[in-house]
Amino acid sequence: MLRPTLVLLPILMATLTLNAQTRPRARDLQVPFDGNPGPLNAITDVPGIAVGHTTLISGEGKLQQGVGPIRTGVTAILPRGSNPAPVFAGYYSQNGNGEMTGMAWVEESGFAEGPLAITNTHSVGVVRDSVIKWQVSEAGRGHRTMPLWSLPIVAETWDGFLNDINGFHVKEEHVFAALNGAQSGAVSEGAVGGGTGMVCYGFKGGIGTSSRKLADAAGGYTVGVLVQCNCGRRQQLMIAGVPVGKEIGGQGPYGMNIAPNGQELGSIIIIVATDAPLLPNQLKRLARRATMGLARTGSISGNGSGDLFLAFSTANETAAAQGGKDTVKDAKMLLNDAMDPLFEATVEATEESIVNAMVAADTMTGIEGRTVMGLPHDQLVTVLKKYNRIAH
Repeated sequence: MLRPTLVLLPILMATLTLNAQTRPRARDLQVPFDGNPGPLNAITDVPGIAVGHTTLISGEGKLQQGVGPIRTGVTAILPRGSNPAPVFAGYYSQNGNGEMTGMAWVEESGFAEGPLAITNTHSVGVVRDSVIKWQVSEAGRGHRTMPLWSLPIVAETWDGFLNDINGFHVKEEHVFAALNGAQSGAVSEGAVGGGTGMVCYGFKGGIGTSSRKLADAAGGYTVGVLVQCNCGRRQQLMIAGVPVGKEIGGQGPYGMNIAPNGQELGSIIIIVATDAPLLPNQLKRLARRATMGLARTGSISGNGSGDLFLAFSTANETAAAQGGKDTVKDAKMLLNDAMDPLFEATVEATEESIVNAMVAADTMTGIEGRTVMGLPHDQLVTVLKKYNRIAH
């Protein structure tokens, strides 16, 4: 069921929960991908996962720090929906010029606890603190349990090319709105939530998602991926093995003495979810495979890019349960020899998620009149036909 759009003025254009996809997705343009997606082709194909966005868009013209223009937001992921039970998790940093809070405890404990959130670089602190306050509020209402301490997972990418990033426009109420609005179902993509002001391979980027359903012979498990894509340069972009970035001309948006020597200023956050029973070390292996899906789209993970990946499993729900005298918990694990289909699914869903983020994102103008072009669908189709990836 769709929830109504909440309007909070003057700076909040819309709080987006999970709305039916109104923009075409890559498969709607006949972009060919390997593998079999789940029914939604989204991270929410993994049972129990909920996603919510708060999107902040306001103002135009000259940058006035603290006023705008504003092109930012926050995206929230609840790994088990309303169920606060921790999930086994594994973390991988492909290139560490970025931030994903809480990873010291994930690495130490093997668990991710509480919601995950993604926002812009300079809003990580307020989002982290707001997640804790939301958990306290929910516990006070009897909706969730609150641990003695909380180390929230909040990740970021930089939206300062389009957004008044030093204006600190993401507030507590925006985080609460994303968390309270999170639900299962179709996930809005493109310039929404934390991805509102992001740039991907010189085109408008943002949030993208995809999934893969394994064959029954491989366990029938689901792998879902969600990305906040803000990485790469125009000339690097590959889609379906085709050098789309080189074929679609024009200067990339970072041409205003912002990125010296053509360096990357972007990053990408990749969240991999599965219902396969994997232990933390296996989930770290799964997180590493996101790198290969990213590479399929052309990225080299440049020095300026924060490429941080987290994988979690919704299986083994009681593995972290406490209470009583039972200090030994049983957990199921998939044999390592049976993991190849999950690796393949992660690579495929990561690649498609990145392309979906760009296909869904419209051209956007932000601070100082800077404009980032949305990936032109007609030109993309023409290029794919030229290389015989789409039938003429």
